[in-house]
Amino acid sequence: MKTFIHEKPKPSQNPASAKHYDVVVVGGGMSGLCAAIASARHGAKTCLIQDRSVYGGNASSEIRMHISGASCHWGKKNAAETGILMELQLDNKKINDSYNYSIWDGVLWSKANSTENLDCYMNTTMHKVVATEGEIQSVECYQMPTEVRYLFTADVFIDATGNGSLGYFAGCEYRIGCGDSSEFNEKDAPKVANGDTMGNSLYFVACDMGKPVKFIKPDWAYTFDESFFKHRYHGDIVVYHDADDVVVLKPDDDYEDHSDQLVEKYDVESGYWWIELGGDWDDIIKSSEEIRWELYKTIYGVWDHIKNGGDHGAENYELVWVGNIPGMRESRRLVGEYMLTANDIYSNRIFDDAVAYGGWPMDEHTAGGFAAKGEIPSKVRSFSGLYTIPYGCFVAKGIKNLMMAGRNISATKLAMGSTRVMGTCAVGGQAVGTAAAMSSAKKCTPSEFGKKHIKELQQALLKDDCYIPGFKNEDENDLALSSLVTATSWKSGCEAENTINGISRNEEDKLNLWQSDGIRDGGETISFKLKDNYKISQVRITFDPNLSEERCISVSRAFIDKEPIGVAKELVKDYTVVAYLGEKQVWIKNIRDNYQRQNILDIESEVVADRIEIQVKSTNGDLDAKIFEVRIY
Repeated sequence: MKTFIHEKPKPSQNPASAKHYDVVVVGGGMSGLCAAIASARHGAKTCLIQDRSVYGGNASSEIRMHISGASCHWGKKNAAETGILMELQLDNKKINDSYNYSIWDGVLWSKANSTENLDCYMNTTMHKVVATEGEIQSVECYQMPTEVRYLFTADVFIDATGNGSLGYFAGCEYRIGCGDSSEFNEKDAPKVANGDTMGNSLYFVACDMGKPVKFIKPDWAYTFDESFFKHRYHGDIVVYHDADDVVVLKPDDDYEDHSDQLVEKYDVESGYWWIELGGDWDDIIKSSEEIRWELYKTIYGVWDHIKNGGDHGAENYELVWVGNIPGMRESRRLVGEYMLTANDIYSNRIFDDAVAYGGWPMDEHTAGGFAAKGEIPSKVRSFSGLYTIPYGCFVAKGIKNLMMAGRNISATKLAMGSTRVMGTCAVGGQAVGTAAAMSSAKKCTPSEFGKKHIKELQQALLKDDCYIPGFKNEDENDLALSSLVTATSWKSGCEAENTINGISRNEEDKLNLWQSDGIRDGGETISFKLKDNYKISQVRITFDPNLSEERCISVSRAFIDKEPIGVAKELVKDYTVVAYLGEKQVWIKNIRDNYQRQNILDIESEVVADRIEIQVKSTNGDLDAKIFEVRIY
């Protein structure tokens, strides 16, 4: 039995626990999570500090925003982000077709906790940064549930806080708002600089109860009439373009004949992004709690209008969840060695030091948000194609051991309107985590690493299934690149040798995969005849999950209805990999029920082989076997 102790505590009895890591990541949203996992996978002793009890940031169960990215929600083909983000999404898709956010939280938590070399500190808040002579010396944090204080030191720190808090407290130069048009010659920038930002939003979820449900507005909630909702579609409606006009249809109208013209579908089950405030406040960060309360009063006022302010198709709906933590779009942007501009995006610029990419429109929400009555809530500056993000955008200027990932990277306000979305933030996070681990291993600063080893970083990212437009696999250690590739069948344009052309997705009209001509009894085989006998330790295979499809978790019925159910049918399901030396089989691995895009097969005891065969037995529903890339090490 434990002894009861009654003793007055002394401050000296709670000293900070000192921890040293190669890489410290502050912030556990999608960018920070991907950065931490990437760093740990590249051998760095890494820690992830997250001030919440869940990972994912705006994509978590606390906020429930779907992950947008370069594909623009079915708008740009073959543009979906891959790497760690897709790995997480495919994990979730396998077990969570009901879009349960608690399960999604578990997917993120389990991936972080099971990653070797990664220590996770949840419910842990950074409260002090010590920096001298342009270098972060330490970060102090407090973990509330355990009452433990920590002092973290590291070779490289990564700011994935969203607000750029780590960089701000370290003395890094930063920006808020938009510079004038003359600074970067951005045609859409204002003539006079301003501090306006995009605002914060709260989401809600409603459920059809199958019978009429009353809603009584709380006395603290605001009251809105229909005049407040100009340009803000709400209720159960569909919006489509008919010639030059926007037509709004009610749920009982016949809109099936216009399905090819549909632009957006709004339902009362989820919404709305335009319940947004704070972008025109003096300090969106320091006012965040006040903004949160204003959003709370607004969201209940909006729901009261939907329920009690006219026919919005909501009679049977009940409010079942309202977010308590607003999703923040914009605040500080840390200044890096390069600042991405709108002109870089419009021109689809391919940087020599590119490490990530984007494609989302330059989206600029009206600073006043819902309070800007009658104004269009967002200006969307669309463009065709994809652009790259250079390494310099992720390396802090003036703080030699600081990198950043997420919406706080070095970009102008207009460019940030595109780079801020979570899919783009996640692939940038993976690039930053990889670079941080590699620079720590080489005992150099991130800036020095970028100047000396950028090609090595780019090849490492491509190997880990990150896409960088304009770059391809040139890994001299990849034995498959010099092999003779044959297959039992193929479709025109999808020959077997596509698997070693260095590009692991289709680009515009260029097909970069092997696609069999059906799957015969016994399966289809692709074979790699090596130039000599080699010791083989690993085979990497990149399959096709359809990079034009969405697979993000969402509360929006418009997204849920469009997403395919279950594992992507294009993915190979059952296959066997065999290594041969001459005609002798020296190693074999059977894989069943695959649901991931990239499969990494390690050979524990290296074998000597001169040929690798992949025998595809079945897919998850597609008629053909599809493989984008095979690497052999």
